[in-house]
Amino acid sequence: MIIDMKKLESNVDAVAKITKEDGGCSMMLVTKALCADRNVCKMLAEHPQVDFLADSRVANIKKYYDLVAANGKQSVLLRLPMMSEIQDLVKYVDISQNSEMVTIKAIAEEAKKQGKVHRIILMVDLGDLREGMFFENEEAILDAAAEIEAMEGVELFGMGTNLTCYGAIIPKNDNLSVLCDIAGKVEARIGRSLEVISGGNSSSIYLIWKEDMPEKISNLRLGESFLLGNDTAYGETVPGTVHDAILIEAQIIELKEKPSLPIGEVGKDAFGNVPEYEDRGVIKRAILGIGKQDVDIDGLTPLDEQIDILGGSSDHMILDVTGCDREYKVGDTVKFRPEYGALLKAATSEYVEKEYI
Repeated sequence: MIIDMKKLESNVDAVAKITKEDGGCSMMLVTKALCADRNVCKMLAEHPQVDFLADSRVANIKKYYDLVAANGKQSVLLRLPMMSEIQDLVKYVDISQNSEMVTIKAIAEEAKKQGKVHRIILMVDLGDLREGMFFENEEAILDAAAEIEAMEGVELFGMGTNLTCYGAIIPKNDNLSVLCDIAGKVEARIGRSLEVISGGNSSSIYLIWKEDMPEKISNLRLGESFLLGNDTAYGETVPGTVHDAILIEAQIIELKEKPSLPIGEVGKDAFGNVPEYEDRGVIKRAILGIGKQDVDIDGLTPLDEQIDILGGSSDHMILDVTGCDREYKVGDTVKFRPEYGALLKAATSEYVEKEYI
């Protein structure tokens, strides 16, 4: 994995201009896709426009909580806390997203033991059907907010929602306005303003440059938009960003001319699938030293547009390089631009080394 720190920082600058200058929102940058890589997190923690560092794993936040504190930022847990991790949650994390009162009460008790006040973002499900109190149960949401407000050990920091990640529901002015309306009623109920109304992730940022973001939305949680330059609602390029701040590179370990069709009866492959093949005749096949254990092969795009990815196994990727102008040889490397899933898997693999340029 090749991480261009200058390009990545430039992408942060670009999303900050949109989110903060144009949209008037605070910005949580999500570190999970790189498994809280220390070098990247240091850059984010020191960046003057970044308000929060967020991750879905307490274990990841533990890696950089010192950087967060040293630079006057706050850390945010995005996945709802497990009961088994509440002690570490309170110790290492400033803010967490929650939807279950039993969990919030347990957090409050642990925070009192540790002499802390833990901040809560109460999540509302607007129809994507992942986490959150369902938006139609408005009275239950208002009651929960009032109960949190009355607790010792926790503070109701804000309201939030998540869209696109599970149900693929696109953030729009109309569904985010439902969150804003509920948040307004919560503020009336508790008698004060909430610090954040978090309107989603990289699928919501397009609403700012389309000038269609509800005014009350005051925060976005952004990962793919600064890592890969993608708006995840419609697949547009986030203005001012580049798509090649992070690349995946692998080395050719075999290069031979072979038939394009396997010979013999076709059964299941190593992953239990029955593959289908296209007859291209005899082709020049390059095998790379990376496979499905390391990366989502379907989520890679070769920088050399003349390369065709044929598939792979656990430890190998097979390419058709027959039509390439470049004369590849064993030992050469091939670079790919990853989609989000491929990036996440490659960052998680201990076999994929990171190089910073």
